[in-house]
Amino acid sequence: MNIKFYKYQGAGNDFILIDHREAPLKNIDTKAVAQLCDRRFGIGADGLMFLLNSDTYDFEMVYHNADGNVGSMCGNGGRCIVAFAKHLGIFDTETNFLAVDGPHYAKISAEGNWVELQMIDVDTINNDEEAFVLNTGSPHYVKEVEGLETMDVYTEGYRIRNNETYKANGINVNFVEKKSDHFFVRTFERGVEDETYACGTGVTAVAMAMAKKQNQIGQVVTPVVVLGGNMEINFSYDGQKFTDVFLCGPAERVFEGEIEIS
Repeated sequence: MNIKFYKYQGAGNDFILIDHREAPLKNIDTKAVAQLCDRRFGIGADGLMFLLNSDTYDFEMVYHNADGNVGSMCGNGGRCIVAFAKHLGIFDTETNFLAVDGPHYAKISAEGNWVELQMIDVDTINNDEEAFVLNTGSPHYVKEVEGLETMDVYTEGYRIRNNETYKANGINVNFVEKKSDHFFVRTFERGVEDETYACGTGVTAVAMAMAKKQNQIGQVVTPVVVLGGNMEINFSYDGQKFTDVFLCGPAERVFEGEIEIS
């Protein structure tokens, strides 16, 4: 059967979006999702999302990693599905939707290409030697480095993601370098099993880890640059808990089309 799809990107993190409110796909297996995400034999994407009806929220988001498996929360995916829902006419400027880690509030610019997505509160940050480990909807490892522009992120990220501590469940590995007025971040993502141009829950984790390290108490605004562009993370931090967390950045429709799914 032919299925309508939309391609979105948020700071270079790209996704396949499918309007599943009328359930056009009764069953889709892991292999089929992985093939759609394949950059040579499919549409090509870091992940695939279904937009579903919800009885209590504007819509529900179901996210699959590029390997086909159902994934944990994807921040840039969440921002892109908000832009998609606005395109479908589901809401105007503000929305509440359901994701795997619970409900999310978001607002979108009048132009429909800048999304501010509220993320979960976080009250636990652990250490793995000099690195920080925390969950912002997905598990993240954050390590501060120098010379990030030329670093072999794939090799080092793969090594950490597959070490004895993290291999079983996987972890997203973020490397961060402090610049004069922002943080530069590169991320190796589990599920994609490669470096991506951006990771929303990853830059959120970085901003929190750096705020804790620098003891930034109060309202904190963190500009971040990733391979795919500029982002911003805002939250309140009282020294123990991060609240009112917002992941802000671009979300744009790239193209749409139809593809046959057997």
